[in-house]
Amino acid sequence: MAGWNLDTAAGPLGAGTITLVEGTSFCISSTNGDLNPEFPHGVFFEDTRILSGWRLTINNQPLEPLAAETKEPYRGLFVSRVARLDGYADSPLLVERLREVNAGILEQITVLNYGLNPAECVVSVGIEADFADLFEVKEARIRRSWDKSRDPDGDSLTIRAAWQDARKGVVIKATGAEITPEALTYRVLVPPHGEWSTLVTVVPLVDGIKTRAPFVHPAAGELSPSDRRRQEWVAKIPVLQMENRSIERTLRRSYDDLGSLRIEDPNHPDRVVVAAGAPWFMTLFGRDSLLASHMALPVDPSLALGTLQTLADRQGSVVDLMSEEEPGKILHEVRLDVSSGLSLGGKTAYYGSVDATPLFVIILGSVSRWGFASDTISALMPHADRALEWIWTYGDKDRDGFVEYERLNPQGLVNQGWKDSWDGINFADGTLAEAPIALCEVQAYVYAAYLARAWMAYDNGDAPFAAELEGRAATLKQRFNEEFWLPDRGYYAVALDRRKRQVDACASNMGHCLWTGIVDEEKAPLVVERLMSPEMFSGWGVRTLASDMGAYNPASYHNGSVWPHDNAIITLGLMRYGFVEQAQRIATALLEAAEHSGGRLPELFCGIERGHLDSPVPYPTACSPQAWAATTPIHLLTSLMRYDAHVSQGGLWMDPVLPESYGSLHITNAPLAGGRITIDVAGSSSSVQGLPAGMTFRRGHRPWMVELLEQAKKQKKTEPIGRPVAGGPGTV
Repeated sequence: MAGWNLDTAAGPLGAGTITLVEGTSFCISSTNGDLNPEFPHGVFFEDTRILSGWRLTINNQPLEPLAAETKEPYRGLFVSRVARLDGYADSPLLVERLREVNAGILEQITVLNYGLNPAECVVSVGIEADFADLFEVKEARIRRSWDKSRDPDGDSLTIRAAWQDARKGVVIKATGAEITPEALTYRVLVPPHGEWSTLVTVVPLVDGIKTRAPFVHPAAGELSPSDRRRQEWVAKIPVLQMENRSIERTLRRSYDDLGSLRIEDPNHPDRVVVAAGAPWFMTLFGRDSLLASHMALPVDPSLALGTLQTLADRQGSVVDLMSEEEPGKILHEVRLDVSSGLSLGGKTAYYGSVDATPLFVIILGSVSRWGFASDTISALMPHADRALEWIWTYGDKDRDGFVEYERLNPQGLVNQGWKDSWDGINFADGTLAEAPIALCEVQAYVYAAYLARAWMAYDNGDAPFAAELEGRAATLKQRFNEEFWLPDRGYYAVALDRRKRQVDACASNMGHCLWTGIVDEEKAPLVVERLMSPEMFSGWGVRTLASDMGAYNPASYHNGSVWPHDNAIITLGLMRYGFVEQAQRIATALLEAAEHSGGRLPELFCGIERGHLDSPVPYPTACSPQAWAATTPIHLLTSLMRYDAHVSQGGLWMDPVLPESYGSLHITNAPLAGGRITIDVAGSSSSVQGLPAGMTFRRGHRPWMVELLEQAKKQKKTEPIGRPVAGGPGTV
């Protein structure tokens, strides 16, 4: 994921943590709604914790949690009761807290009295605001002490903080409360079988001075801004019905989570991108956002386009050792408001990712197939070519034809592929690999990037450039299968180390190689056999590292855990090489795993054998919701459907192999080429209605890039890419 280094890790959130998310703002609390400073709880705005403590007491008694429910990703209801002090077991007082997150929080506190007598209640909310940076909270190391002032004034409390040149602030408004610098207090008499209610708002200050416009509680029957935004999202995505209600619930939860992880590009408010995950990564990540939006193409392809455009705007242009920026490189992460020295590289953007750059080219190739206007795609082509230049120069400093990484400064990430924990790349005996490191899946991504750009070049009439890239791809594939293959093991080395030795651990990375097609046909069965072996397949999914490896630990971040997105990519690779039964097995296992967490797949879970415990074992600091995990169920289903499109080729492909247990599938409002289609699937049969003019429904798989290149050479195709179909540009 992100932000992991030799001595950094996300601290545990505590049992029963509730996370609410809206845009880049989020709130982490306990199940009674309190924010406890001893845990990494808080209300976060622009990567700053504007509330670190928010504790509600009734008559000086803490609340006993009864239930907590996330109504929407940004709204939660907490139900608690007040403990009695008179020796009786049951309390007549219940408390409901309805909280909504946006730029701050809006909280409605209701005390309900089920007793026969009036209840005198002192309702108090203790307030703490440390303005800690998100990285400080995540790592449980608060490094700065702000100079703070707390100013009660009428019905509000303003807390301001200063540190060097930085200014922060928050305003808490509570009509009818007694307000002191530390708390809000209400003295109320709740009638028998009656209730009392109040509304509290918490709003950040901009630059510590100007109050942000508060979001107001909507009147009965009205929608809040977050509700309207969600309603607009729901209206544009497919509507799904399945006979298997459990899988249907999981997919609908995926839609909801994906919707909640959409954030706006600050420089282009009309452009929406995918944040990596809550709570710690509610920002744009190169690798995460690209892969998540790619897996979500059938749901909303505009997310992938927006992600590409935003990354293109921030593409590297200079050499900067601290941020690891290099010309043509695609960034690793962007932070909105991190103080200098706390983020990776100490700047708002950090570029320590070896795979985001080839992935950018791959995803552009995918997006170009989904019906956007030719000028929209053409505007991104120079960025793809700059990315290729990075691959050939800075990505391959030793000019051996493979792309390697080595951090440029001591604060950077030690490992810069998707397994970016400090110990994520190791030999079979557990010894750590030394950089520069050439990862197997990165070479596979580069191979796919060459083919994607070659196809776009042929489609644009540039046959010489296409031929050059096709030649590079063929050479890379040959050398990869020679240099990375371990013939005595029957699988690919996870990497080559600084001395070009094969890093011989058996890891899930090679499954990504199946996805891109770089694996030789005769080697694929051996790779699949190893991926599905008891050492690799836990029963819930393929482990990141085989259980017979020296560094194996089922409760580690990358050395034996199970990552849903990793398995989704592997599943697509299995389908590509014709291993349908194995793909079905992985997809079904993951969808069954989701049943144990309310239909939501976490970022990862432990790799403990399925037969050992009845449910997947949670990983303590996993993000949830998380973009890769949210899009995994969607990707699993579309992979088994063999659902894909190429609008400029006039084709929609589908050849489903859904297991019988999934039952029938009915999808309406699916976006395609500016129109909306209806899909029906039952087992291996399928039908499509409402295809836009010029589009044809075809069986089998969408032609791979290598197949399209062969066709292009034969036909000498010169038509421009992404030509409009059925009335112009569409968002699928």
